Amino acid sequence: MIIKPDIIQYPIITDKTTKDIENNSYSFKVTKNSNKDEIKTTIEAVFNVKVKKINTMNMPHKIKTIGRFKGQTTQYKKAIIQLHEEYTIKLFED
Repeated sequence: MIIKPDIIQYPIITDKTTKDIENNSYSFKVTKNSNKDEIKTTIEAVFNVKVKKINTMNMPHKIKTIGRFKGQTTQYKKAIIQLHEEYTIKLFED
C-alpha cells in the first residue's frame, strides 16, 4: 500500500476530543476520497504507532448566521482513530 501523508489534514481539537485522548482515541480531518485502509497505513507510518480501530464519518454542512447573512460551513470527512494501549500520539507541546 502506498503511503500518502497528505491524506491527514489536521487533528480536530475540541473539548470532547481532548477527553477522548485519555482513552487513546484521536480525531483527524482527512481527505474526502480516502478510505480506512489508506488512513490506517498513513497514521501508522507518520506517527509510528499501531492502529486498533478506525471510524470514519462525513460531517454535514452547518448553517451559520453572521449578522443578517447566512452561510454554510464546508463539508469534511472525520476519522476517529483508536490506538493500542502502549502507543500514544503527542499532539501538544510540553
